Amino acid sequence: MADANFVKPVIEASWLEILEKEFRAPYFAQLKSFLVEEKKNNLVFPPGSLIFNAFNLTPFPKVKVVLMGQDPYHNPGQAHGLCFSVPQGAPLPKSLINIFKELHDDIGCPVPQSGNLEKWAKQGVLLLNTILTVRAHQPSSHREQGWETFTDAVIREISSRKENVVFILWGAYAANKIPLIDTRRHHILQAAHPSPFSAHKGFYGCSHFSKTNQLLNQAELTEIDWTLA
Repeated sequence: MADANFVKPVIEASWLEILEKEFRAPYFAQLKSFLVEEKKNNLVFPPGSLIFNAFNLTPFPKVKVVLMGQDPYHNPGQAHGLCFSVPQGAPLPKSLINIFKELHDDIGCPVPQSGNLEKWAKQGVLLLNTILTVRAHQPSSHREQGWETFTDAVIREISSRKENVVFILWGAYAANKIPLIDTRRHHILQAAHPSPFSAHKGFYGCSHFSKTNQLLNQAELTEIDWTLA
């Protein structure tokens, strides 16, 4: 029986079909109610129209790589629905600076001046945060409100429906998602988080950009053009 109160989210059609059962689930209704209340008294990032930006830029059939982040940037002008990415013209966060350093050291491309990673997303890199919203200036403020359940479902659907996806997991929080991934069908690249607090513990030198392309090439899939500059 159709739910008369169900309002379809603004999300790309292939994802809507796959995730509709999540949008109809009781936990998601509670999550929506939480966000409505949050927005009455607080500034929430990213803007509502960009919450599902990662899905809209990377339709399900195009997904070849999943890069996991934690939650959106919490300062104004940063979050636009893609993990680690910032809009054109925004100052580069420190973690992204370290990502670009590793990108240069790994494949030799120029260090980008812009932190906008949409080019990666459009080639099949799902830039997925575990938590898709945040209260301004309060990192992890939307933990355990339902987003983790939703994004865990996303990972499970990718794992069960596709093959030879490269999952790039940086840091302990991302590594917690390994049990959701069928490692007989997919590839996992794991390293320390690119944060200044941990990048020297194994992120630098991980060579995940070139390794991703090696794995895609072995699966006879088009490599990612990581160049942004």
